[in-house]
Amino acid sequence: MKITGLLVLKCNPEGTDPVILANATDVSHFGYFQRSSVREFIVFVGRTVAKRTPPGQRQSVQHEEYKVHSYSRNGLCVVGFMDDHYPVRSAFSLLNQLLDEYQKNFGDSWRTVQADSTQPWPYLNEALTKFQDPAEADKLLKIQRELDETKIILHKTIDSVLARGERLDSLVEKSSDLSAASQYLLLVVFDRCSTNRRRKLIHAVQYCKL
Repeated sequence: MKITGLLVLKCNPEGTDPVILANATDVSHFGYFQRSSVREFIVFVGRTVAKRTPPGQRQSVQHEEYKVHSYSRNGLCVVGFMDDHYPVRSAFSLLNQLLDEYQKNFGDSWRTVQADSTQPWPYLNEALTKFQDPAEADKLLKIQRELDETKIILHKTIDSVLARGERLDSLVEKSSDLSAASQYLLLVVFDRCSTNRRRKLIHAVQYCKL
């Protein structure tokens, strides 16, 4: 069981991209040369899912052996990247706790934030380590009865989160969260990259390496 990333984001009601307020990742189980792309992927997917999580809703997005869990409340959204073995209820009890702690620590100061924060939030980094064990999250679950009364929306793929007419490959290409190398890797992984697009991205990756 593994937690790879936790993010807290400010969701903008006007439909613009969410702003990252806090971000903690553990990519030590990936190869050294993969880690930068994995971090970028976490930011890109986290922002994409947060933007499409309606206020007051909890949802889980399945991608291969991983799940991306999100919870939006009062203008904030917290997103967790867990493997498929991490219990869903435990995951959401953790996300609920993170939102409570963030609001307790920062009040409404986040409402005026306009750009992604690069400052670490120590509590989030500690939570990333502590709650690798779902038993710790289960302790929270016992006192968070409202989770039992709230429906969790499960999406089988990332595509199912997107609005009609949206395409994941287009979002990848337009994203400022991803380097050219990461864009290419993601498009190949999702198998949505045409030959022409692949050529363009390969040239971009080669240019970046010069």
